[in-house]
Amino acid sequence: MFLLALVLFIALLTFVLYYPLSLALGSVVVVAGLFALTFVSPWMWLLLLPAAAAVVVLNLTDVRRKLLSDPAYHFLQKAMPPMSVTEREAMEAGTTWWEKDLFSGRPDWKKFVDIELPQLSEKEQSFLDNEVDELCSLIDEWQIFEDQDLSPAAWEYLKKKGFFGLIIPEEFGGRDFSPYAQSRIMSKIASRSVTAAVTAMVPNSLGPGELLMKYGTEEQKNRWLPGLADGSEIPCFGLTGPEAGSDAGSIPDIGVVCKGEFEGQEVVGIRLTFSKRWITLAPVATVVGLAFKLHDPEGLLGDSDKSDYGITCALLPADYPGIEIGRRHNPGSPFMNGPIKGEDVFVPAEWIIGGPAMAGKGWRMLIECLGAGRGVSLPALSTASGEMSYLTVGAYSRIRRQFNMEVGKFEGVQEATAEVAANGYTLEAFRQLVTRGLDGGAPSVMTAMAKYHATEMMRTSVNHAMDVVSGRAIQLGPRNFTAFAYRALPVAITVEGANILTRSLMIFGQGAMRCHPYLFDEVQTLQAEDEDKAKEAFDKLFMRHLGHVFSNITRLKLFSFTCARFSPTPVNADDFSKVWYQRINHMSAAFAVAADVALGVLGGDLKRRELLSARLGDVHSQLFIACSILKFHGAHPRTAEEDAHAEYALKQAFHKAQTSLQAFYANFPSKFLGWAFKFATFLWGSPYKAPNDSDIRKLGGLIMEDTSVRKMLAGYVYMNHNPEDAVGRVESTYQLLNDLGDVWHTFSRAQAKGELEGDTLDERLDDAVAKGVIEQADVEPLKTYDARRYDCLLTDNFDKL
Repeated sequence: MFLLALVLFIALLTFVLYYPLSLALGSVVVVAGLFALTFVSPWMWLLLLPAAAAVVVLNLTDVRRKLLSDPAYHFLQKAMPPMSVTEREAMEAGTTWWEKDLFSGRPDWKKFVDIELPQLSEKEQSFLDNEVDELCSLIDEWQIFEDQDLSPAAWEYLKKKGFFGLIIPEEFGGRDFSPYAQSRIMSKIASRSVTAAVTAMVPNSLGPGELLMKYGTEEQKNRWLPGLADGSEIPCFGLTGPEAGSDAGSIPDIGVVCKGEFEGQEVVGIRLTFSKRWITLAPVATVVGLAFKLHDPEGLLGDSDKSDYGITCALLPADYPGIEIGRRHNPGSPFMNGPIKGEDVFVPAEWIIGGPAMAGKGWRMLIECLGAGRGVSLPALSTASGEMSYLTVGAYSRIRRQFNMEVGKFEGVQEATAEVAANGYTLEAFRQLVTRGLDGGAPSVMTAMAKYHATEMMRTSVNHAMDVVSGRAIQLGPRNFTAFAYRALPVAITVEGANILTRSLMIFGQGAMRCHPYLFDEVQTLQAEDEDKAKEAFDKLFMRHLGHVFSNITRLKLFSFTCARFSPTPVNADDFSKVWYQRINHMSAAFAVAADVALGVLGGDLKRRELLSARLGDVHSQLFIACSILKFHGAHPRTAEEDAHAEYALKQAFHKAQTSLQAFYANFPSKFLGWAFKFATFLWGSPYKAPNDSDIRKLGGLIMEDTSVRKMLAGYVYMNHNPEDAVGRVESTYQLLNDLGDVWHTFSRAQAKGELEGDTLDERLDDAVAKGVIEQADVEPLKTYDARRYDCLLTDNFDKL
């Protein structure tokens, strides 16, 4: 009977922790349940008495604080490193969204069901179909490469049609488009020219426009926004420099508040000394946004007790005396990029964005405005490259033959092309969920995920494209449809925070503070000046935090034992997606537990354990990516082709998350805890397998077919059928092959087997007709295709280089 009573008690405790009840209610349920179980077995008194004592300690506030929360407060206060003003501003900046649910270990699927993927408005769709298409027709990437600049016609069209004012409100002459529309526009341009896309991206991401809209004075908005909207003003933003790249908070540029002469009058102003590098659009800019550290030694801004204000942002005309815009950098892609310098440049204090009242608030402003670059622009460029790799590599691997077979049918090639196919699908799904999240704010953790993982998927897909297309992709020239995306990779990987630091420091580092339900508030209490009030607040937070931890541990054990088969899923989940949602429940609980264990054991030292932090960030990110795939898949009618793409992509995401979590356990400083939680998480071994050979063959075959997925992805980029265009040559040839059906395959097979006689194509075609291999009506289409096929394989050559 004791074993039965013990099993019933474990079930009761599991219920209490799985559905986290309030401390008082949970205590009553546990004690009452144990008391009832003493009638089943008197031995349960051995559990009831210590449980009752624990309940008393936990529910009497003074006793609890003395024995538990106050000691924890003092221990953590010593263990946690002080948070700098810059770190605090970074942590407080931005918002949170679905990534917070995943961090909690308990995703709210009712909330997820209510998330609708973004749609273009009528105006946005019209702009995409007309102005963007027209711009793409004006662009020749090879000519841009030779000229090292956009054509005058393209520059004029970008300005005239409002491409630099997509985010600016209509009242100032802008387009006021949604994040999704901006992403779709930039993707379509990027599918034609990375250089043109980068040129259009910068004014619509981290630039003066967004800063002015959110923080500028009315005078500043009226002065600058109309010109930024109509292209008469070209903006750039000076943030990074020789000693401040990803660590933009370390900028050495200085502004000292002083009095000086401006337009014939003495005014309070700022004397600036700065040296900026890698500033996109700087060589052609007419207005410069500038970030610097502001000092006010004389208290001229009104606060005599404050001299160091910290990072501040100001807006200056590019031709202002003392500003020196240097010669161009060469970032590999020929977009405008260069240095900006200035020494003892005096400007009025009113030129601070937002006026003097915003002095010292530049870092938070910048962090909150990074969302556009991280969440819209760079993922848009990555999505375009991923989709173009899907379309061109899929077509080329079917057109190109080696050893009498399409190269795309070799399993070694399919290993690459299957990943290209999965990445193309994933990038579009990821883009749509991220831009939906940006509608309500700027989730800093989500946009860091988007920047890192989208650009890394781009890198993988483009590298695979180079491998598959091979020598045809290496030789530069107007026929090359892959090389320019390859040359742009370092830019995407490096800007808006280098990928290495984004992964190892930002995603989990910020995620722990911004997405954990209690951690940030706890840290704030640890640094509060009023210790009595801080301890009182900490006690409540700490008890909720403990309940959160034990609840997630319970859920994790239950999900691991049952493979999460009975865990909740969205009400609209179909037979394909239900199991994947349950796997997210399992991995979300595992991630939440791992995060709390890491924070509890390592404390502030976790910030320096970048490898552990990066792995936890990978788990968090892959869960978000999996959610985006399921949301995107569920938005379309079910087809076998789309199921294959989604399943492959989901297997990739879960295998990556599992691998990262296992590596986290294996390298955790406490080997026992690492082993214990690995066992608790993966009770039956490693459940999430990478795509197998059958999956690879299936998707490697589908990328060569004109499926519904291919047609869908083609709708997001700029495609043409001009046989003289780099992409159009491949696409039009591929469509000719599709029109032939099985005829080309039948003829090629007979030719390879030596069944046809003749030294020329014409002779072999005539023999094929005579032997009934093909029909007479097939001869001319086969001749046309063969000529186009051969032309498709040729690379450019030049008289001189």
